[in-house]
Amino acid sequence: MKTRNLMMICVTSLLLAPLSLLAANEAKPFEPVKLQTLRGTDISGPEANSENFKNERDVAPIPRDFVQQPPLIPHTTKGYNITKNFNKCMDCHAWSRYKETGATKVSLTHFKSREGSEFSNISPRRYFCTQCHVPQTDAKPLVANKFQRADGLR
Repeated sequence: MKTRNLMMICVTSLLLAPLSLLAANEAKPFEPVKLQTLRGTDISGPEANSENFKNERDVAPIPRDFVQQPPLIPHTTKGYNITKNFNKCMDCHAWSRYKETGATKVSLTHFKSREGSEFSNISPRRYFCTQCHVPQTDAKPLVANKFQRADGLR
């Protein structure tokens, strides 16, 4: 009998504990938390413009920081059109055009399938350049870090 009474007291206490917390919180006014992005913009505001970055124009390429890093694009890509039927990047970077334009030619790896067979044109999985290659900029890091370039690239 004593065990049953003790158990009832414990269960009742557990059930009433949240109510006492709610009563205690009612004495304090609710203050909403102001959330911000890493750049300090209020997240409840309008979405930032996707064109809100500095477009560099024809600068020297930044060296790579890790092995297998896709090269950064050393020029602006604003207005570049890449669709399933047309790729603006190939106007300069195609093997048939790179010499006359002075651009870097597309890597041989872009002409291979996952299984290693070679295509006569760019692999569909490598066709949309900007899914890996991004325009370079001298933007400061948003958060502090201790990143070091790969040993073999120093």
